[in-house]
Amino acid sequence: MLFSGLQVVERGWLSANMVIAQGRQTAVVDTGYVRHEAQTLALVRAAFGPSGPQLLINTHLHSDHCGGNAALQKAFPAMRTLIPPGHAAEVAAWDAYALSYEPTGQLCPRFNFTEVLRPGQDLLLGDRPWQVLAAPGHDPHSVVLFEPDSRTLISADALWENGFGVVFPELEGRQAFAEVGATLDLIEGLQPKTVIPGHGAVFGYRPEVMARARQRLASFVSDPQRHAQHAVKVLLKYKLLEVQQQPLADFMAWACATDYMQALHRNWFAQRSIEDWLISLLVDLQKVGAAQVQDGLVMNQG
Repeated sequence: MLFSGLQVVERGWLSANMVIAQGRQTAVVDTGYVRHEAQTLALVRAAFGPSGPQLLINTHLHSDHCGGNAALQKAFPAMRTLIPPGHAAEVAAWDAYALSYEPTGQLCPRFNFTEVLRPGQDLLLGDRPWQVLAAPGHDPHSVVLFEPDSRTLISADALWENGFGVVFPELEGRQAFAEVGATLDLIEGLQPKTVIPGHGAVFGYRPEVMARARQRLASFVSDPQRHAQHAVKVLLKYKLLEVQQQPLADFMAWACATDYMQALHRNWFAQRSIEDWLISLLVDLQKVGAAQVQDGLVMNQG
C-alpha cells in the first residue's frame, strides 16, 4: 500500500503514528508522546543511522505528536524542524499554557523550530514532493500532507478510519465544526488512495470512511454537549494510557486540578459536582472496557 521509501510506525493512542521518509531529503513526521521518547529515538536511529534525518515535521503541536521533538533535536542538532505557523510565537517563547500542555495536564519537553510550514507549498520528503495543506478543525493550525502521484495522504487527526480527533476549539468557545466539515471536503476532493492517520492503522480510502466521519460530525453539531462529554472521556483515557494505573484519589486529584477539566465542567456540566461528574465518566469508561476501578485503584484497560 505504501510506496518504496515510506514507512509508518503505528504507535497506538498515547503516541501518534510516526512517518519515516527515506531518499534525497530524509524526514520524520510527528514524534509521539514524551513517555515514548526513548523508543522514538531508537526507531529514528535505526532508520537513519547516527546522522539522523534531515527534517522533522509536525502536523500539529498536540503533545502526542511532538513529545519526542526535544530528544531528536538534542540527538541530531543538524536536523531542521518545521512546524505549522499558528503557534510559532508560542513555541519560540515556550508558552506551555497556550500550547495546551499545562491546561490539559499533559507533558511536552521544550523544543525549538527552524522554519514554519506554509499551506500551499510543496515539500520534498524522501524523493517525492508533498503538498502542505491547511486542515483546521481538530486543531486550528493543523496541516495534512498529500503526495499526488501515489495519492497518499498523511491525515494526522483530521481523518481516521472511524472518525477524527476531538474538535478542541469548540470546547474552548470557538466555532470549529464548520472547519471540520471544510477539511473533510478538502480530503474528499483529493480522493486519496492511501491514508496514514495520526492514530490507527494505514487504510485505503473508501466512500464509507468519509460517510462515517460526516455522520460523526453531524451528531456533534446536533448535540455539542455529547461532543464535550466525549472529549472529557478521551482526556481521561489519555491519562490512563500514560499512568496505566494510579490510586483513584490521586487520579481524581489530578483531574479536579486540571484547568481543562475545570473549564469543561464549568461550561457544560456545572449542574453536578466535578467529583460526581468525573466518577460517572470513569464508570462509563469501565462499562465499555476502557478502564477499571477496583480496590482504590483506577487502571487502564483495553
